[in-house]
Amino acid sequence: MTAEPFRIGHNGPMSVAIVMGSSSDASIMDDAVQILRSFGVGVQVRVLSAHRTPDDAIAFARGAKDDGIKLIIAAAGGAAHLAGVLAAATPLPVIGVPIALANLGGLDSLLAMVQMPKGVPVAVVAVNGARNAGLLAVRILALSDERVAGELDRFRKELADQVRDQDAEIVARYAD
Repeated sequence: MTAEPFRIGHNGPMSVAIVMGSSSDASIMDDAVQILRSFGVGVQVRVLSAHRTPDDAIAFARGAKDDGIKLIIAAAGGAAHLAGVLAAATPLPVIGVPIALANLGGLDSLLAMVQMPKGVPVAVVAVNGARNAGLLAVRILALSDERVAGELDRFRKELADQVRDQDAEIVARYAD
């Protein structure tokens, strides 16, 4: 029995699917969900495993474009094959989030994701880097969505203003 997609913040056409290999990854992937929601991007969140439910994962990837998904963020730890399996089964961009596990601190996940064979690319962010995965997704969506592009411009200005404020504080602190 296949579960119906769980949709968070879905207002209009579906844009981004966040797929994780285990529900234990949800606490890390919440950062991606929150950043996408802050930009008003529709999100679908699923648990699909490259190893335990490979048929479901492949079926999901094959149907993602027709379901209105524009790109997929895939999170997995250990062997971390989920991003690669999804990328192999869809023409959509896939962003991988390597998840740190207890033994190797995520290095195993990172190496598994970045070592994709020629012709099956996966963009990979830092270990547990869900927020940056969400922001990369926003940048990709902004290429074809003026509303998202405007929100991205606003966000980038806010980041720059924060750094300028910090700079002014440091300059004042260390002024002669």
